[in-house]
Amino acid sequence: MRSARQTEVFERLIDLTLERGFARYTLEEAAIVLRCSKSTIYVLAGTREQLIRAVVVAFFRRAAERVEQRVAAASDPVRRIETYLLAVADELRPASAEFMDDVAAFSPTREIYERNTAIAAERVKQLILDGIESRAFRDVPTAFIAEVVSSVMVRIQQRAVARNTGLSDAEAYADLASLVVNGIIRSTV
Repeated sequence: MRSARQTEVFERLIDLTLERGFARYTLEEAAIVLRCSKSTIYVLAGTREQLIRAVVVAFFRRAAERVEQRVAAASDPVRRIETYLLAVADELRPASAEFMDDVAAFSPTREIYERNTAIAAERVKQLILDGIESRAFRDVPTAFIAEVVSSVMVRIQQRAVARNTGLSDAEAYADLASLVVNGIIRSTV
């Protein structure tokens, strides 16, 4: 169990890491910015790798909780899938390109992002199935749509979309939301 001070330092470390990434700064530099000792940081995790992993896990866990809170507030199937993907975009917005590049380049954090991407893709598939069942969406080949969405999500996670389009991960998720919703919504004409 962390003390109030340790929790504060950890939360500020998440923000610092989102802003700067983690490959290019030392824990000594982080301690200076956070106005704490290195030993305070090392109490949070035994090694730099464990600390980075804990920060990335906390970021994605917090993001997932907030995304699901927003989805729970939406009852319409169209709004639910749109809300889900836009909420993912919003949660990724504070993450700098340096952070996302570092996550993609470092095996332990890349695995965390991959796992979260797989969970998100499965969640999108379920939201599509819910929309088809409620007749808000056309009867689309759900497995195919989910596969396309999953493929795009993986390319976002691997930084390929950023490299090829110049879009941030947040922008890519927002555009994906528009593409998916407009592609499967039942026409009212």
